[in-house]
Amino acid sequence: MGMAGVKVRVRVKPNARMSSLEERGDGTWLACVKASPVDGKANEEVIALVARRFGVRRTQVSIRSGAAARTKLIEVDG
Repeated sequence: MGMAGVKVRVRVKPNARMSSLEERGDGTWLACVKASPVDGKANEEVIALVARRFGVRRTQVSIRSGAAARTKLIEVDG
């Protein structure tokens, strides 16, 4: 998938039973992560989920805004 700087808005639900990433009807994504929001562990899991979903390396995914919030703007470089 050839993409250059695609931005997605992700709503994060930490402490979930299982990790998942699904697109919602309004164009945003919902990321359920097992990790708790301590020491950036939930953010790392969100980055891994987004990278796997878009078929890119984790280094190509970055949080542009909302690192400390539940709603994040994430950029995927392809």
